[in-house]
Amino acid sequence: MHGKGVARGYAIGRAVVMGAASLEVAHYRIAPEDVVAESDRLTQALCQAQADLLQMADTLPADAPRELGAMLNVHRLLLGDPLLAEQTLALIAERHYNAEWALAAQGQILGEQFDAMEDEYLRERGADVRQVIERVLQVLSGSTAMLPDAGSLDGNDPLVVVAHDISPADMLRLRGGRFAAFVTDLGGPTSHTAIVARSMGVPAVVALGNVRELVRDGDTLVVDGAAGVVLVNPSQRMLQEYRDRQVAYTAERAELALLRDERAVTLDGIDIVLNANIELPDEAAGALAAGADGIGLFRSEFLFMGRRSLPDEEEQYQAYASVARIMAGRPVTIRTLDIGADKTLDDEATVATNPALGQRAIRYCLAHPEMFATQLRAILRASAHGHVRLLLPMVTHMHEVTAALAAIEAARRELDARGQAYAKRLEVGAMVEVPAIAIAIEPFAQALDFLSIGTNDLIQYTLAIDRGDHDVAGLYDPLHPAVLRLVANTINAGARLSKPVAVCGEMAGDAHLTRLLLGLGLTEFSMHPQQLLDVKREIRRAHSNDLRVKVATALNRAIPVDLDLLQG
Repeated sequence: MHGKGVARGYAIGRAVVMGAASLEVAHYRIAPEDVVAESDRLTQALCQAQADLLQMADTLPADAPRELGAMLNVHRLLLGDPLLAEQTLALIAERHYNAEWALAAQGQILGEQFDAMEDEYLRERGADVRQVIERVLQVLSGSTAMLPDAGSLDGNDPLVVVAHDISPADMLRLRGGRFAAFVTDLGGPTSHTAIVARSMGVPAVVALGNVRELVRDGDTLVVDGAAGVVLVNPSQRMLQEYRDRQVAYTAERAELALLRDERAVTLDGIDIVLNANIELPDEAAGALAAGADGIGLFRSEFLFMGRRSLPDEEEQYQAYASVARIMAGRPVTIRTLDIGADKTLDDEATVATNPALGQRAIRYCLAHPEMFATQLRAILRASAHGHVRLLLPMVTHMHEVTAALAAIEAARRELDARGQAYAKRLEVGAMVEVPAIAIAIEPFAQALDFLSIGTNDLIQYTLAIDRGDHDVAGLYDPLHPAVLRLVANTINAGARLSKPVAVCGEMAGDAHLTRLLLGLGLTEFSMHPQQLLDVKREIRRAHSNDLRVKVATALNRAIPVDLDLLQG
C-alpha cells in the first residue's frame, strides 16, 4: 500500500489495529422540554473532555515529546471554541437533535470547511476537529478510546499501530508500548502522527486511505517510512530484504551522527550554511542540538493560531527573545505573520474567490497596521538579545517593501519614546515565492539585506498547481525548467549584489536535490532539523564548481536536469 512517508526508517512488526469512536452516532429528536437537560449533558461532556486533556498535559512524563503538550492544549482550546460548542448547542435548541447527533453534524460542517482550505497545514487541522469530537463522544457514551491491545498478541515482536487517525492524547497513551511504527488512513507531513513519530524516532506512513479496514490484528507489516510504502504479510524473501535495510539504515544513522560537529563544506572548499526551520520557540533547542548554524525560518504565525485572542507585544517579545538567547549569537530569521485568506485569526470567515491569490502574508499585515506594528516592536525588542533578522513573506511589489520598511522605522520611534532597547542594525529580507519577484529580482535585492526562496509556493504559483489537490499533485514538479530558472535567477542576482540568498522550502531539506541546489549556486539552506545531517553528508561529498557547470549546461540547453548525472 502506498501513502506518504512522514518519518524515515524501516520497521517490521505485527499489526495492532486501533479503533475509533464512530461519528455514525444515534440520531433521534428530543422533546422540547428535554432541550435544557440535553444541552447540560453536552456542556458537561465538553467540560469533562477539557479537564481530561488538562490533566494529561499537567502530568506529562519527563520523556514525552515536547510537541505533545502544545497539541493537547490546542485540543483543549478547540473544545471551548464557539464554532464547536455554541453551534452544537444551537442544533439541540433549534432542531431538537440529541447531543451526539448535534455534535457529529457540527463536526461534519467544520470538517468540510477545513477540507476546502488551500493551506496544507490548516487543511490537516481538520483532523484536530474530528479528534476532539471523538473524545467528547467517548465521554457522552461513557466509553474510552479503543487503543490497540498489545497484550492480545503473543510473543515479543515489535508492534505497528494501524489507525484511521491518532490524536495527540492517544499518542501519549501509546508511548508506553513497544510500538515500532505508525500507519494511518489520514494525515500529512504536519499531522500529529507525523510530528510525534519524528520526535520518537520511529517510521510512519500516513494518508493510506483505508489501511485500517484491510489490515487485521496480528498481520505482519513492513513499514518503509522513506518510500511511504506498507507491505502486508510479505514473503520471507521480502522480509529478509527489509531486515537488511534496517541494519544498513541503523548503521547509516550512526555514521551520520558523527557529522554533527563537522563543517558543511564541499570537496572544493565551499562553505555552506545549514539553518533550521522552526514553528515554535521550544523547537530552537532541538535545532541547536542537531547542529544548525542558525534559524533560517521561524514561522511566527504558529504563535497566533489555535487561540481565541492575538498574542500581545509582550508575549511575542518573550517568544522571539527566548529563541535569540538559545541560539546565542547565531542568526534567527523571524518571518512576519504569514496569515490571511483561509488562515483566519478570529471567528470571522474570510470570503475570497481564490484564497491563494487573496489578502495574505505581507498584504494582510499592511492592511492591519496596528497588528503589524505590534509584531514589529516585539521583533525589534528581541533583537537586543541576539542576531535577529526579519523576513517579509509573499512580497510581490516594491511598494510593499517600502511600506514595510517605513513601518519598521515607525516601530523604532515608538520604542525610542519608551526607552526600550533594540539592536540598531536589523537585517530585513523578503521571501521569493511569487514568480513576479523572482523574474524582476534586482530592485528587491538592492533594497533588502537578504532573500529567502520559498520553493513550496514558488513551484505552486509558477506551475498553477495546488500541491494539496490530489488530481494534479503529479504535476507538482520542483525540477521543472521554469522553476529552476527562477531559483537560479534569484541566486545569481544575490551573488551580483553580494546579498545572501537561502532556500527554506522543502527542496532545501531533500538530500536528493542537494547537489542540484549546489549546482545552482546555493550556499545557504534551511530545513527541518532532522534533515540537516542527510544534507550535510551530500554537501561534503560534492564538488560545487563541477556541479555548477553541469547544471548551467542543462539550463542553457532548456533540457531537464538529470539528477543521476550530478552524482559522483
